[in-house]
Amino acid sequence: MPTRSSFKDELVYVSALNEYVYCPRRYYYQRYYDEIGEPYELVDGRLKHDTSSRRGGWIKERYFRSDELGLHGKIDLIETDSGTLTPVERKRAESGSYYASDELQLAGYCMLLEAVLEEPVSVGYIYLYSTDTRHAVRITPKHRDAVRNIIDQIQTMSINNVPSLIDNRSKCDACSARTYCMPGETAVLAPNEAVGTDWEGVSPEEPP
Repeated sequence: MPTRSSFKDELVYVSALNEYVYCPRRYYYQRYYDEIGEPYELVDGRLKHDTSSRRGGWIKERYFRSDELGLHGKIDLIETDSGTLTPVERKRAESGSYYASDELQLAGYCMLLEAVLEEPVSVGYIYLYSTDTRHAVRITPKHRDAVRNIIDQIQTMSINNVPSLIDNRSKCDACSARTYCMPGETAVLAPNEAVGTDWEGVSPEEPP
């Protein structure tokens, strides 16, 4: 009988860590309904990756998987100058900064890389296109625990259980899943689903 880890679709993509932290509800619709158009940030990021690859040839795309972690994904840039393999995660970051979810995604890459290398990978870099700066991030036990916790949450998701509304309504403004998620309508028609979220108390007169 095949084991759970032998099924590739039960492994979690590293990029899903970031998506889930940003909004579990958005990730739910993306995962089960596949009805979300590609956001500009993703398309633009791919173009930047392709351009960089053509210009310098320094991108080395490598796919890794770890059944033990329940994680897999492609690291598109790994720095080797220091003699230690160090993953680099690149972001458009028009705000000029990166977020905690970006750190967790980077931590996932570090954990995946060290699982394959069987040696510690405790530092990664986040490169911001908007400012042309690179930021070193030391991966802590807190990062690692958070990654494992998110993997567990994603692996226990089911199509019959839609995550609750988000606790930060500003994230909904430009969300590509809003058409399917309908947070404002949900808050009005099913107020019990909005309890404890940033959508709690929305009135019918308030624009969704």
